[in-house]
Amino acid sequence: MSEEFDPDWLDLREPFDAMARSAALADRLLARLPARPRFIDLGAGTGSLLRFLAPRLGRAQAWTLVDADRVLLEAAFDTIADRAEAVGWTISFPNKRTLLVHAPGGAWRVESLVADLAEAPRGLPLANADAVVSSALCDLVSRAWAERLAGALRVPFYAALCVTGRDRFAPPHPADRVVADGFRRDQGRDKGFGGAALGARAPAVLAEVFAARGFAVEGAPSDWEVRGRGPAPMPGMGEAAGRFLTELVLGHAEAARRQDRRGDRRIEAWLEARLDQVAERRLSARIGHRDLLALPQGKG
Repeated sequence: MSEEFDPDWLDLREPFDAMARSAALADRLLARLPARPRFIDLGAGTGSLLRFLAPRLGRAQAWTLVDADRVLLEAAFDTIADRAEAVGWTISFPNKRTLLVHAPGGAWRVESLVADLAEAPRGLPLANADAVVSSALCDLVSRAWAERLAGALRVPFYAALCVTGRDRFAPPHPADRVVADGFRRDQGRDKGFGGAALGARAPAVLAEVFAARGFAVEGAPSDWEVRGRGPAPMPGMGEAAGRFLTELVLGHAEAARRQDRRGDRRIEAWLEARLDQVAERRLSARIGHRDLLALPQGKG
């Protein structure tokens, strides 16, 4: 796995991820789990998916956070502990790899595993899992990777925030198509998972490969919706929305540049105009995502 992610970016996007994920699909997953479920979180980063799902479950549970980046996993432990203490829960560390969050409904046992996800499912403790989950991961992987994982799983698989390629910035700009085309091509480059990344094909390919192995597959939209002006979606999000929009604009322009062989000056014009609109609080964006849940049939 060659992609690396900045902890500051993961922290900035976390509230937007939480608002975008399908609550109904997440609850459908949680309803299928045993009394004390054990999760494997692939590409866990700083633990944002745990912070979304664990309180919804509201009972004792165990998590193995898997990532190639040890620094991100260390940040995950710190952030989970800080958020727990902020709401008055106690924490403890039985050992260097384990965090216990003593939540009201039952303790959360959180462990970390540093692993190259490109090798998955090899090296994953699948025999000890009741569900395998991920967020913003599956558009990076190859079809072969998805087929290997689907072939190895006998438990529910939940993939949140898979890109769909349906991105829209408003107001319109003449170079929107140029930037969008370059961005989509860049999403398909090899991200270190053994072939071209699925990119916007991820929801359809995941549904296909899991259905072929007997899973019942459901999906739900989970678009990011970010407004530069108007009521903030939650307290304190106004400033964060501006920073988030800035990162989206910079990311789209950088990706389009990587795919530009002719020095298309329209990309730079688009970037300059969009950054001006962020500063003027005139830019909004809808970035297409889809959540997917694959359930083994005959299991409740």
